Amino acid sequence: MDTADREPKYYVGIGASAGGLEALDAFFSQMPVDSDMAFIVIQHLSPDYKSLMVELLSKRTAMNVRRAEEGMAVTANTVYLIPPRKQLTIFHGKLILSDLDHAKGINLPIDIFFRSLAEDQGDKAIGIILSGTGSDGVRGIRAIKEAGGMIMVQSEDSAKFDGMPRAAIATGLADLILPADAMPGKLVSFAKHPFTSAPGHPQALLSDEDGLTRIFALLREQTKVDFTYYKPSTVLRRIERRITVCQTANLREYVRLLESSPGEVTTLYRELLIGVTSFFRDRDIFTELGNTYLPALLKVSERREVRFWVAGCSTGEEAYTLGILALECLERLALPLSVKIFATDIDRDAILHAGNGLYAESIAADLPPGMLAKHFVRRDDQYQVSRHLREMVVFAQHNLIKDPPFTNIDLLSCRNMLIYLQPVLQQKVLEFMNFSLNPQGLLLLGASETPGEMGEYFEPLHHRFKIFRSRGKRRPTVEKPLFQGAGDRLSRQYASRFFRNEYALGQREEERIQDRLLQSLAGDYVPLVAVVNEHHELLHLVGESEGLLRLPSGKQSNDITRMAVKELAIPLATGLQKVFHSGQEISYANIRLPARDGVRTIVMRIRPLPEKKGQLPLAAVILQESATSKTEAQPGAAQELDISREAEQRILDLEQDLQFTKENLQATIEELETSNEELQATNEELLASNEELQSTNEELQSVNEELHTVNAEYQNKILELTEMTNDLDNLITATQIATVFLDENLEIRKFTPAAANIFRILQSDIGRPISHLTHRLDGVDVMEALRRVERQGQPVSMEVCALEGECYLMRVLPYAIGSSASSGMLITFTDTGPLKKSRDALAQHQTYLRHVIDALPAHVAILDQDGVIEYVNAAWRTFGQENGLRLPADAVGANYLRICEAATPPCHEEALRVAAAVRAALDGRDEPAAIEYPCHDQGRQRWFLVRIQPFDTPKGRRVLLVHENITVLKAAEERLGRGGALPGDAAAAVETPQESAPASPDSQDKQP
Repeated sequence: MDTADREPKYYVGIGASAGGLEALDAFFSQMPVDSDMAFIVIQHLSPDYKSLMVELLSKRTAMNVRRAEEGMAVTANTVYLIPPRKQLTIFHGKLILSDLDHAKGINLPIDIFFRSLAEDQGDKAIGIILSGTGSDGVRGIRAIKEAGGMIMVQSEDSAKFDGMPRAAIATGLADLILPADAMPGKLVSFAKHPFTSAPGHPQALLSDEDGLTRIFALLREQTKVDFTYYKPSTVLRRIERRITVCQTANLREYVRLLESSPGEVTTLYRELLIGVTSFFRDRDIFTELGNTYLPALLKVSERREVRFWVAGCSTGEEAYTLGILALECLERLALPLSVKIFATDIDRDAILHAGNGLYAESIAADLPPGMLAKHFVRRDDQYQVSRHLREMVVFAQHNLIKDPPFTNIDLLSCRNMLIYLQPVLQQKVLEFMNFSLNPQGLLLLGASETPGEMGEYFEPLHHRFKIFRSRGKRRPTVEKPLFQGAGDRLSRQYASRFFRNEYALGQREEERIQDRLLQSLAGDYVPLVAVVNEHHELLHLVGESEGLLRLPSGKQSNDITRMAVKELAIPLATGLQKVFHSGQEISYANIRLPARDGVRTIVMRIRPLPEKKGQLPLAAVILQESATSKTEAQPGAAQELDISREAEQRILDLEQDLQFTKENLQATIEELETSNEELQATNEELLASNEELQSTNEELQSVNEELHTVNAEYQNKILELTEMTNDLDNLITATQIATVFLDENLEIRKFTPAAANIFRILQSDIGRPISHLTHRLDGVDVMEALRRVERQGQPVSMEVCALEGECYLMRVLPYAIGSSASSGMLITFTDTGPLKKSRDALAQHQTYLRHVIDALPAHVAILDQDGVIEYVNAAWRTFGQENGLRLPADAVGANYLRICEAATPPCHEEALRVAAAVRAALDGRDEPAAIEYPCHDQGRQRWFLVRIQPFDTPKGRRVLLVHENITVLKAAEERLGRGGALPGDAAAAVETPQESAPASPDSQDKQP
């Protein structure tokens, strides 16, 4: 199967927010490309900003980085990114997108995806929390942990923003807390551990009896909790996960780790007690409870105080949820009742957290509209349960299996705890619940839980929501053998190997035999015997009580002094008080009671029962009817009852109790008055603090608006920067100039496509030193040029050629980051091939023209805009050499106008005319001019014709001077004027003059 189509071994959800880009870069830079895992990155993205995460992460990993699309199947070795303005979930391995719904309140995309990942992939889910603010992800990692997944959190000191990591660590659910760049190594080791790939390892764990026994012993020694009867599959799965996370090879090695590391024992303890809860978890259940069943329960309550019990409350969210429901119902029904909620859990740290009532701000997503403001107070970046709600709930550490249950409970919630217990413990816990609940009391169980064999004691009210009502029946306390009826083979095997307790079974069997014997003899041999405690509560009764005890009218009470007939009430009350006070047995004789056939004489004995450590003091009240003969035969066996004296004693005892109560009441009133004054002062302080907080809230609102404005400005700046970057990239590409950007370490930061024609460079070479690359330049040391620029700080330019003949202008210059600072280098290569060809062609053309002009017999010169000679031809230079003229070399550089102005007679006037014509041409006259002038020398008469032709160049106005020797032509004209014929040689001379001369200030006859 192709890697791109392979199903991932693990699905890794990564949550990040502010500062998350750096953490993601560090994570994916170290993550191998062939891990067989899929990575889904969930970020808090601005809805108005185009995310560039795909491009940014693609530079850090060779894995395929894709933006999530609707219905996209998740494959191994691929990174998926959440798009802006979307929520992402996963279903059957496919990504599902939905639009953000701001009407639902706070947006928590990490929680939403993590929870869907836990439901879809179970123990194949891995959650990672990176840098960010707030508490998004806390609820999600709870769900992943409950499903058997693994959690990794970035350490607070390595995170740029530690809000999200701190909130995740505070849950106690993190398996590993590491810097982002250290996570990939642990993640790969976790995925490659034998327990994650080899089948049958739970049975291998189960077969190691000594190892498991030692683990349970270590847990019991350190935490005082025995996990013996917890469901084997759950216990083994949690132990297996810790073995994998700790990278121990097998169970025995993990036992050695536990023995040497108490911290790991605590971690395993928390792993086994994983508490996953939230406010209004399974909201439909609480909606139905609050609308239907809870109001009905409150309406029929006969007591002013209604009692709830939340067993296994974890961090308290469900207890406070029931409190909110109760308050809303009482307010809606206007009932004058008080509600007391007992919330218990075996985890002491969870109880402490619940008592504080501080929760992450992400709870806003769990609460119905209006509940957050009504029942919670903001505390920094958390919410605290309001004081009136906290006062309703009493949190206590309690072991549901072995500690006595609460009594007179109207509503008992125990959701998603029974599923972690073996059937025998489930049965025991349900019996405790049946004992605790009042008749018609409500029982709320988890979605996968049922009363089982206790079904006859609970009436189902709602099958889907698992709401039951107590039928008020009490089950006899006859216990079964510990593992009778345990359903699955694994439980029986687990129990038979490790968890038998024959001594405890034998002891309970002996007690049952004694109880059966006592019940069978009670009618014939045993008088009326009542067992009571020091509060006069009747605990056990043996024998016939007719005529001695009766149920009192009105509200039912278990007080034996109220149940006794009035003739027994006073001696019974005074006798019990004396026995519990002195610890000595007491007897009363001759207690006369009315009967149908006369008077009954009763002997009453009150005997304290033997006590054991940890047991409450009890007394046995024995009431026996005595015959007159027996009473006379044994005078003095019991003191005669003097009802007057006993009444006086009873009155005296009651007066003492009343006085003691008055004194206590007075002290309590004084304490309450003091407390009231303190509370009044505290209330005033709280009012002042509230005003300050209100002012602070307004300031924070103002700051929030300013931050929003700044954020918008930054978004605009980012948009401008993106556009500028795109413009620069297009400009560099359009110029086709090969450019390489280097950082201060001479490592490649960026390059243009044209650079690949010179250096052997690829996109993957970004980040590599330039010295690692080869080039096509002939005899050029690029590194030497870079070092020279680095030393001197000045640009370097040079013409270079490639091996194939291309020519470039190479420039190396510092990369400026300010007016006087630089960081890195810039290398550019400009193709000079066309320029060189043009330059060579121009030079060839100039040579060609020069040869043509030099071949002309006329004297040719070119003047610049100041009249200075720029160019002369060969004929001009030859004339000067032959006539000994003292001109500058080749006459170039002499000022022609000054030469003309310095001319002497007889050609002075003609020279001035030529100078005037040249000035006019330089000043803008475009028409050409022609002037004849004499240039006689040493008896020779010579005539010249100067042609003046102006023209414009990019460098300014220029004038072309052409001096032609017309001496022969002049002579021919004179002969023609005298009527002579023009000889043949003269005609040829006119067509091809043999002499020409430039003007010279030193010649006797000056040529202008």
